[in-house]
Amino acid sequence: MFAYAVRRIIATIPVMGIVALFVFSLLYIAPGDPAAIIAGDQATPADVERIRASLGLDRPFLVRFLEWLWNVLNGDMGVSIFTNLPVRHMIAQRIEPTLSLMVLTLTFAISFAVPMGVVAAWKQGAWIDRLVMVVAVMGFSVPVFVVGYILAYTFALQLDWFPVQGYTPLSQGIGPWINNLALPAIALGSAFIALLARITRATMLEVLSQDYVRTAKAKGVDQKSILFVHGLKNAAVPIVTIIGLGFAGLIGGAVVTESVFAIPGVGRLVVDAILRRDYPVIQGVVLMFSFVYVIVNLCVDLLYTVFDPRIRY
Repeated sequence: MFAYAVRRIIATIPVMGIVALFVFSLLYIAPGDPAAIIAGDQATPADVERIRASLGLDRPFLVRFLEWLWNVLNGDMGVSIFTNLPVRHMIAQRIEPTLSLMVLTLTFAISFAVPMGVVAAWKQGAWIDRLVMVVAVMGFSVPVFVVGYILAYTFALQLDWFPVQGYTPLSQGIGPWINNLALPAIALGSAFIALLARITRATMLEVLSQDYVRTAKAKGVDQKSILFVHGLKNAAVPIVTIIGLGFAGLIGGAVVTESVFAIPGVGRLVVDAILRRDYPVIQGVVLMFSFVYVIVNLCVDLLYTVFDPRIRY
């Protein structure tokens, strides 16, 4: 197990190297001249050349990339073109709202989707099974921003149960913190709940048809133990896989959700950076999200051995 973890960590080095190369290339593969776009229509040729020099576009690509990569490895992600602040500090100021939203969304989605899938498999063909499938189809069909606007209009503007937008730090109390993030977490988790509930249902149906489950029923094991001890534990590997893969969707959805609910997180930061062509900020955020996703997939692989002792590395 330890040797496998070490090998996986080492294997992430070339992956992150490729990601870093792609992230740095964003400055060069963007349509048009990035320096001219940043300078604006009223800029003089001297202004454009000055911006090109500040971005390093007048230097060889490989030299600039290796210099940038060395700085990143030393914790320096560059300086924002517009705010003149270190990208690392800008991300650090925005990370709490995004991290809070992701954690609350994952907690909410797993708490609802897994029991929904288990019950749907247990009551296969019944009205509750059909209801879960309808909810799953709706979750896939409606975009995140539409769900967000519907929730904001209904529960914030009409019923006045939740604030329309904004973020309250956790340091000011868990109640206000959850109150601000409840609607964004539901909107962001809607599609994830649909996917996870369907996968849980399909996996549980396969597990509940196995011989050892029928043997447990014949021995008089209660239904709760059959579902959650014999069934869900053996169905956990595909479910954990989907949770890990769905994390990437949550990262992308967080960008939209933070824009809809005006949450000052990293997603909102990258949207603003894209609109202003602030390439150092874009590079830093994309690199950070890529690193987090690689780490999440590593954790998912290691969790396989926890849920299924037959898996050995």
